[in-house]
Amino acid sequence: MPNARVVVMGSFVADLAFRTPRLPSWGETVLGTEFRLGPGGKGSNQAVAAARLGANISFICKLGRDAFGDLARRTYAQDGVDTRFVFETLDHATGGATIIIDQASGENAIVVVPGSCFTLNADDIDNARDAIAGAAVFMTQLELPLASVEHGLRLAKSLGAATILNPAPACALPESIYPLCDYATPNEGEAALLTGESDPERAAAALLARGVGNVVITLGAQGALVKTPSITEQVAAIDAGPVIETTGAGDAFNGGFAVALAEGRGIVEAVRFGCAVAGISVTRHGTADSMPRRDEVEALLR
Repeated sequence: MPNARVVVMGSFVADLAFRTPRLPSWGETVLGTEFRLGPGGKGSNQAVAAARLGANISFICKLGRDAFGDLARRTYAQDGVDTRFVFETLDHATGGATIIIDQASGENAIVVVPGSCFTLNADDIDNARDAIAGAAVFMTQLELPLASVEHGLRLAKSLGAATILNPAPACALPESIYPLCDYATPNEGEAALLTGESDPERAAAALLARGVGNVVITLGAQGALVKTPSITEQVAAIDAGPVIETTGAGDAFNGGFAVALAEGRGIVEAVRFGCAVAGISVTRHGTADSMPRRDEVEALLR
């Protein structure tokens, strides 16, 4: 197998998920129907997804010394994630996310407080230089300070790793970040926010024009749009069963996409693999807990 070593840099937060028949209005209390506490954070979810798919994963993050941080450490021990670069701080608590899930549709609304992971800095990232240098793929998101995101992408690109930016949650980015991204993987809403284009194909073209090497826009139940300088193709979603919740589907996709690229697959095949990972994840509760194993994905693709 080609080098399937992947480095993920990003956040860990504890997910506090509430299932409810409807969102409350300001000042209103609504009785929910279910509560779950589990590991989350975009970077952490993507690292767990990639580890369960058989890749050699190193994760770069910063945790507090608290119960939520302990939840992260137990998760990584169970799934074989390399934690040499999961740093600690005594000054900030590990973050959390409130996830409100519509019990009928499985759609969600999320509030994230990043906490300790937002203190990850350039010195921390430089400490992981050797791991990044040995990786086929480096992936990060936007639940970190933008300066740290840019530093990580720049370092990884200089060391020869393929770089993936999952620009979530979307925000205005400095123009200097785009040329550092071999791949950008926004969802439809994030692509529109970044470019001002509501049409996914026009949004993808705008990202290419800013210097991104290849663009994949995830489209939920419609699959994903692939746009490169030579390819424009929509890859269909892969149905693995009834949807329970969509929380973490984008992270599942990105974890699968990164692993497939690290194994040497072409972009369209890697997107299809990512769609299969996401397709399974939405049939389960939770975020990191919903990530499938390699044999499940291969069985679905067959």
